[in-house]
Amino acid sequence: MFFYSCSETKENEQNENPSRTLEYTATVDFIGNNGVVITTIEAAVADNDQSRSEGLMDVHNLPSGSGMLFLFDDNQQRSFWMANTPLSLDIIFVNEDLEIVRIHRNTPPYSDQSIPSEQPAKYVVEVNAGFTLKHDITEGMSVYYNL
Repeated sequence: MFFYSCSETKENEQNENPSRTLEYTATVDFIGNNGVVITTIEAAVADNDQSRSEGLMDVHNLPSGSGMLFLFDDNQQRSFWMANTPLSLDIIFVNEDLEIVRIHRNTPPYSDQSIPSEQPAKYVVEVNAGFTLKHDITEGMSVYYNL
C-alpha cells in the first residue's frame, strides 16, 4: 500500500505540469537602424547558471510585450534548445556590442533540436513567436537593456 501511494503521488505531480511564474525586473528596447526605439518589452532576467538553464521551461503563459533576457559573462557562440518549453518562441542572439546577430523565429515547443547563434553572442532575448515579425525586428538592429 505504501509503495502504491508514493507511485500515485509522483504520477499525479507529473500530470499536473505546473506553470512557472516569472518576475519581470528589466526592460529591453529594440532599436531600429535609424536609432529610434521600435518597441520595448518587460523581461525576466536569467543571469546565473541555474536561471539560464531553466530559461522559459514550464512557462505556459508569456504575456504579450514580455520575454526573458539572458546575460552571459562572455561573447561566444551559443546554442539553446526548447526542452520542457511549451511555448513557441523567437530567440534573438545579441553580441557584446548589443547588435542582433541572429534571430530564430517560431522555434518548436519541447524540441531537443539545437538552436545556434552561429556568431558570438553575449546576450539572448526570448519573446513569443511572431514578435520579431510583428515589430519588423531584424538582424543588424540593436537592443538596449535596463535592469
